[in-house]
Amino acid sequence: MSKTLIIGGVAVGASAAARLRRLDESMEIVVFEKGPYISFANCGLPYHIGEVIKERDQLILQTPQAMKDRFNLDVRILSEVVKVDAERKLVTVHSKDKGFYDESFDYLVIAPGAKPVKPPIHGIDSSLIFSLRDISDMDKIKEKAEKNLKGDAIVIGGGFIGIETAENLHERGMKVSLVEAAPHILAPFDSEMSIQAEHELEEHGISLYINDAVCAFEEIDGHIHVELSSGKILKGDFVVSAIGVAPDTAFLKDSGIALGARGHILTDEYLRTNYPFIFAAGDAAEITDYMLGGKTAIPLAGPANRQGRIIADNIAGRNVVYKGAIGTSILKIFDLTASSTGMNERVAKMKGLQPKSIFIHPNNHAGYYPGATQLTIKLVFDENRKVLGAQALGYEGVDKFIDVIATVIKFGGTVDDLKELELAYAPPYSSGKSPVNMAGFVAENTLDGLVDHVTLEDYEKSFDPSTMLLVDVRDQVEVENGSLEGRIHIPLNSLRQRMGELPKDKTLYLYCQVGLRGYIGARILQQNGFKVKNITGGFKLYKAMQPAEKDREHTLSDEPAVSSVSSETVELDATGLCCPGPLMRVKSTVDQVNPGDTINITASDMGFYEDIKAWTRRTGNELLDVKKDKGLIKASIRKGLSAKEDNLTVSCSSTKNGNTENMTMVVFSGDLDKAIASFIIANGAASMNKKVTLFFTFWGINILRKSAHAPVEKNFIEKMFGFMMPKGSKKLGLSKMNMGGIGPKMIRSIMEKKNVQSLEELIKAAMDSGVEIVACQMSMDLLGIKEEELLDGVKFGGVGYMLAESDESNATLFI
Repeated sequence: MSKTLIIGGVAVGASAAARLRRLDESMEIVVFEKGPYISFANCGLPYHIGEVIKERDQLILQTPQAMKDRFNLDVRILSEVVKVDAERKLVTVHSKDKGFYDESFDYLVIAPGAKPVKPPIHGIDSSLIFSLRDISDMDKIKEKAEKNLKGDAIVIGGGFIGIETAENLHERGMKVSLVEAAPHILAPFDSEMSIQAEHELEEHGISLYINDAVCAFEEIDGHIHVELSSGKILKGDFVVSAIGVAPDTAFLKDSGIALGARGHILTDEYLRTNYPFIFAAGDAAEITDYMLGGKTAIPLAGPANRQGRIIADNIAGRNVVYKGAIGTSILKIFDLTASSTGMNERVAKMKGLQPKSIFIHPNNHAGYYPGATQLTIKLVFDENRKVLGAQALGYEGVDKFIDVIATVIKFGGTVDDLKELELAYAPPYSSGKSPVNMAGFVAENTLDGLVDHVTLEDYEKSFDPSTMLLVDVRDQVEVENGSLEGRIHIPLNSLRQRMGELPKDKTLYLYCQVGLRGYIGARILQQNGFKVKNITGGFKLYKAMQPAEKDREHTLSDEPAVSSVSSETVELDATGLCCPGPLMRVKSTVDQVNPGDTINITASDMGFYEDIKAWTRRTGNELLDVKKDKGLIKASIRKGLSAKEDNLTVSCSSTKNGNTENMTMVVFSGDLDKAIASFIIANGAASMNKKVTLFFTFWGINILRKSAHAPVEKNFIEKMFGFMMPKGSKKLGLSKMNMGGIGPKMIRSIMEKKNVQSLEELIKAAMDSGVEIVACQMSMDLLGIKEEELLDGVKFGGVGYMLAESDESNATLFI
């Protein structure tokens, strides 16, 4: 009968022992654990500190007696292996009950795990500094926190353990500071993604100190002071050190077992050490890097559990190869979920690869189904189309996306595999084109040369105004809420008509909100002889990477509002709408309520968080509150009161209430794309409290025709004109790529899928917002169009009316 000793319980040890027993009923199996618990949920420790996991016993997964009864294992807790003699096949054990003794083995599994890094910093041995490795550490931190629930805690380290601990201490009511020496938190993520995670921490009240190392600790009057390299001094009741971990392998120093430069146990593809009867795994072992084929160390629970199973298989003679780990991980950051798999772009470049990357911002499920929230996804791949890694941030569905990408990576998949995947779809769960498919589509377009995607980092490094031009293709309402410096603005729907304004001797850098319209614009321009690059991720990613802004203070008049002021509350659901949809809904609702009424808005477009702040400042309405709540933006605003109506002071009023700007547009084109552009601009301007007049002349009048037949008398020529011209907005063709009517259907289909309002909805929204729609009487007479044939609410006027409106306008556009 052979004998296997296992050093360490938890993930590797417990998994290996249980699997080995299932494979060999006769083997003698002894497990040594130096702590009091053979198997506990170490990943759940921070959540008991925060009382998310209420019962401490829920963290204890197995007991020695339970493992004896179920698997006939000899589990010895409080027994530390202090020496291994590989040649003699002996280990020396220091037991709390038996003292020192030797134990022989035929096979040995070494899984001691990792221990917290303890750098040589002045004051590091203070009793007010804790680390979090096991249940006893958790108990100490929890006890200290409960004595200081209104106090201050300082967490050192912006990795997974540090962030989870900071969040849970904050949830207990403590003020928490998080210190990270690196430029950004979360090493597995690229900076574009890490910055967004940093914003989430700060928005929930965590004080963040990044790129700032700890220089010293000092206890003063029962508190601890932390000195940073920047010279700042943080004061707290205690410190949790989560700087990192190192393999707990000092006891193997003279064992003959080969160790790596950082103390990890070296293993082969079977997880064997340099002794074929000794195996190692988990946080203390160096394993195969699945991505590049070298060696790496990945301290994650998932790989550790699988390694324990494979070791048991190999001891039992099954000869199973461990193919390596790709480092798939996931983290809760308050309401946000952050997940990654494979290599990030930074690591890929360090390894000598030439990675490419794209960003997308899809909804987690169909936008028209309630509760849709946006994801931010980064896909990393190479010129050979191989998927190297991915990162995702969001509020729902992040794990699903990353797990699918991890599966593709494990099977050596390409971006073409992503676009070909057939994944489960129903409106509550996903979209007809899954975020996984969309990532594949965008990567394919990049590799196939349909568009040259560049990252914001590459744009900022390489942009030269003398040879390059930045073009914003978003709608006016979006631009008014922020844009990149130095851009020119041509809305996508006007790009075909205005491309003559663009130079062909410069490289054009296009951007939109998330990247899709930039791609469409790039395709239009490339096919017309322009050199174009599209900034992947768009303005949304740019805004997410900016330092978090402190909210401007909102002050109400010291005098109470007079009793005549309305105080009704309206609930507005703007979920599933893409920008500028939520703002348009807000503007429409504000116009319908009384001054002083409150509107509670729920939106899923994460850009709305900043948009509503800018909109209220510009329009003189009052922003009462805005917050992020599990992937949704919830804002409360109060309709502003002009000085003539009331003396209630409104905050954020960079524009005086009632002093609106005017805009006039002359629409003489009857093309669908130009009609859409006209009404998008009109709605955007109206949402900014501008007085807008649309003057339709010649072929543009067809946009206003009713689709239903109107019984009117016409002569032969008038009937012929009426027959040849499009009858209403649904019959309009495109100015380019009409393709016998297929083009308009494609555009309308794309608009529907992207939750962009149809032309008919935009027309109704404009009218509801007070946009003045005027038909040229002279053009109507020439074309034989009668008043009865036009939409209800259309006014009629001539050139004098148009010129008068134009004189009073700040801008006049001709479309």
